[in-house]
Formats: sequence, C-alpha cells, structure tokens
Amino acid sequence: MKPADSPFQHLVRKLRQMEIRILKAVDAQLQGDFHSVFKGTGLEFDDVRLYQYGDEVRAIDWAVSSKGHGTFVKTYKEEREQQVLLLLDVSASQQVGAASRRKIDVGREICGVLALAAARQDAQLGILAFSDQKELYLAPGKGIRHAYTLIKRLFELEPRSRQTAVAAGIKQALGQLKRRTIVLLISDFIDAEYERELTMLARKHDLVVLQLLDQREREFPPLGIIPLHDQESGRTVWVNTSSAAFRARYRATYEQNREQIGQICRRHRTEYLSIATDTDFVPQLVNLFRRRNQRGGRG
Repeated sequence: MKPADSPFQHLVRKLRQMEIRILKAVDAQLQGDFHSVFKGTGLEFDDVRLYQYGDEVRAIDWAVSSKGHGTFVKTYKEEREQQVLLLLDVSASQQVGAASRRKIDVGREICGVLALAAARQDAQLGILAFSDQKELYLAPGKGIRHAYTLIKRLFELEPRSRQTAVAAGIKQALGQLKRRTIVLLISDFIDAEYERELTMLARKHDLVVLQLLDQREREFPPLGIIPLHDQESGRTVWVNTSSAAFRARYRATYEQNREQIGQICRRHRTEYLSIATDTDFVPQLVNLFRRRNQRGGRG
C-alpha cells in the first residue's frame, strides 16, 4: 500500500501542477518561441565605443566623453544569467480571506510556483518576506533543492510582527541587491508613503507589482452593529456595518487603495497585476509572462 503524502509533498505536488499549467500555456501562446517566464530587459553594461551617426543621445557616456578624447556611447551585452527576487508582504492584513484562500495563502502559492519555474529554467531566485521588518531572507540561488528550501521556509514562516511597512521592505531589498534584478513585489498595499522607495526600485531594477485583493475588502456584509478587530493595531471598535455611510467609506477606501498603486505603476511604466483571492491566478500570470516575453521585459 502506497504511503500517504506528507503535507509538504502534497503542497509541492499542487505547486508543480500549477507550474506545468503556466509553462504549457505560455509556450503555446508564444508558438514555440518560449524563452523564460523570467525574461527581463536582458542587457547589462559591457564597454564603451566612439559615437557613430545614428546612435541615441541617451546612450552617451558623459563621464568618459568629458575627458576630451571624443564622444563615447555605452555598449551592452545580453545577461547570461537572470536573477529574481520575490518581495512578499506577510503583515497581518494579508490574513484576510476565506480559509486556505487568504491573501497570504495566494501570495505563498505564487512564490512557490515561481520558485519551481526558476529551478527548471536555471534562474537564480531568492525571497525577502517582510512586515515592518525583515521576516525571512533567502539569497538568490539555483536548483530544485534551493526551490524546496524556499517553499518549506516560506510556508512554515510565522511573522514576528503584525505591522505593515512597504517602504521599509523595499529599502531592505535595495540594500540586498547588488546587480540588476527582476523583482516581483507582492502585497495588498494597504499602507501609505511608499511611492519614493517604489520609484527607486523601479528605476534600478526590472519591477513587477502584484497586488493581492479580497472581495471582503470591497463589499463588507451588512451584519448590523458588530465589533471589528483591526489585525495590525490589535484594536476592536463597534461599527454599524449596515449603514450606508460605513459601506460607502469602506468601498471608497478599497477603490482608492487599488487606484493609488495602479497610478504609481503607470507613472513609472511598471508592470502591474491585481489578483483576487477567489480567482485562478494561473491564467493571469500566463498573460503577464506572455506580455513580458513579447516585449523583452520593460524595454
């Protein structure tokens, strides 16, 4: 009689099924021209050469040219090895959602699937999970053993803090990354004052923003006067959830939060995708990777 899977084996099998769906779908939509779900801008600085007619002005290396030996432009070579960092928000607001389909569950599954895909494609992938502090960091590495370690540590993680600080999480990532990296920032973005740090991340790296949403945050059920517990502050307040004013405020906060991060991403030409907890995220990731492959990253 075959022994039953351990919870970890069951999890990996589920993630592998999702990974196969993603890889097959992307491959089919690109009609055999599938390179990598992690395809980025693919270029890194190589050398300089003398300016030639037709070269773009923005390619000029002014520091070298200022030495008086002519006008030089930067040349680039294709990156041989792609590096990826998963930047995952694990603060208490991520606990919202149905059992086993909370925002944090969906975020973990996305990270697990991408870890397996990275191992298959020989890409270096790491993770930084944050609240208002660093909760887990695993430096980028390659191979299936590294992917399994990342998945196990992420799914076993019990965050020490319940607070959110997206800006602090981005700063931690910027401090860790020494070369241009594809960064997938996964959060619900229920926070404020993170635009400056997000702008820095978008300028220095190839950034993809995934916003996790739950229907409960948009339409609160009309339950009358009930106590509501704030996951992050720990405070409980009594509110009339059936009142039109409360419901309008609640919905407006949700929409404002969603529109804010969308606007920031459009301003900086950063890839943005919102994922609801009650939907299948695989087709959405497929479309994201297909767009990136066709465009060659942001460039």
